[in-house]
Amino acid sequence: MAKQQDTNTSKSRVIGICVAVVMAALVGVIVYLLVTRTTGIKEEPRNVVVTQNNVEKVLDNLEKMEEIESVAPGYYTVTMNPTWHFKTGSEASYDAVVKNVEANTNDVFFDIVLEEDENKVLYKSPVIPRGGELKDIALEEQLSAGTYPCVVIYHLIDEDQNTLSTLRVTLSIIVEG
Repeated sequence: MAKQQDTNTSKSRVIGICVAVVMAALVGVIVYLLVTRTTGIKEEPRNVVVTQNNVEKVLDNLEKMEEIESVAPGYYTVTMNPTWHFKTGSEASYDAVVKNVEANTNDVFFDIVLEEDENKVLYKSPVIPRGGELKDIALEEQLSAGTYPCVVIYHLIDEDQNTLSTLRVTLSIIVEG
């Protein structure tokens, strides 16, 4: 009888170990599924803060966005280079270009102000229609030689030229001589 009780105890231990192994495996599978599963909901992309360190990447992304068939109302894509060079403070820039891509829903205009004094307006652009571009930009305020940190304030406008939204982008202006 003692031998039978030892056999039953051994069988109980084996069954207990098997149950524990199966439960551990199930817990492992459940944890794996919870960790690796996705919700299926795609996050909406967010805007990126433009800095001197990421401006080239952001500009590349903006150029890719030009290929999009249309831009949602209230949003717009403007392409520009982050540094403008002027031979003198009274001449037009030889490399400044601003584009309002065709895919946009509205026209834009922009103002350039000094970063340190936003009341000092250096340039007020004309309206740039969808698909248009502006080159040969000459500042309205003559600057002496140097580097000027600036802010470009874009205005998305309706047909009556009322501002729908604005976008602020940094710009470096370099006057060479």
